[in-house]
Amino acid sequence: MENPKKTVAKGKTSLNCGGKLLDLSKPLVMGIINVTPDSFYDGGKTNALKDVLIQAEKMLQDGAAILDIGGQTSKPGAEIVTPQIEKTRVLPTIEAILKRFPETILSIDTFHSSVAKESILAGANIINDISAGEMDERMIPLAAELKVPYFIMHKKGLSKTMQDNPEYSNVVEEVFNYLLNKVEECKSHGITDLVIDPGFGFGKTIEHNFTLLKRLDLFNLMGLPILVGLSRKSMIYNSLGSSAKEALNGTTALNMIALNNGAKILRVHDVKEAMECINLFNHYRNA
Repeated sequence: MENPKKTVAKGKTSLNCGGKLLDLSKPLVMGIINVTPDSFYDGGKTNALKDVLIQAEKMLQDGAAILDIGGQTSKPGAEIVTPQIEKTRVLPTIEAILKRFPETILSIDTFHSSVAKESILAGANIINDISAGEMDERMIPLAAELKVPYFIMHKKGLSKTMQDNPEYSNVVEEVFNYLLNKVEECKSHGITDLVIDPGFGFGKTIEHNFTLLKRLDLFNLMGLPILVGLSRKSMIYNSLGSSAKEALNGTTALNMIALNNGAKILRVHDVKEAMECINLFNHYRNA
């Protein structure tokens, strides 16, 4: 694939989130709120609504443009929970956050269409689907019907087995072509607000992840915002011989590389540090 820097078309710079316009002319932060007992980094920390509201308030004060609510663990080896269990986790969370902070833009991190639909009806604005419609064939038509932004990610295999020796002949080409085909499918259904995510850590080795990060600029050819989720992932702490709890500095380092290669949304656990990274990147870009 050729270097796209001189040929990339002007990309989409805003998303319509239920009448709230999300400006993507500069990079934004998406704060992660996991309401699960077993997420790889913060599992069990936000099971009580009071803890959720404390975390949400801090993220919003620190500058998060989006809060991403997830009730399904997608870490390697994770078992899938039913939509019913997922709903008991995410719907009260969405309602509580919007009652306290009514202007908040929320995304629902799910691959179940029924969870997505009820979450949007409860006030969420965005569907963030790590399976890009692969896990539920009703998801893409639903996103079109609801007229909400749809975030699509590449992953290879199911969460339970995706890290069992993943192989690619050319990881950049395969991920690019997968997302391009998904974009065309989504557009054929009438979805206009799309965000693409190469899926760091989802069915990829450390080498695959760093190769994708190095060539992230190629994905700008699609003319769509790129979401990057590197926060405290194993590609960082395994490379450094540390742990997820010790991976904040590494996350910031890789987020800066992602921004320089075209990322528009950083999905993170640590909003303040990500906002500082963006602030410094904007100074660098405008120098």
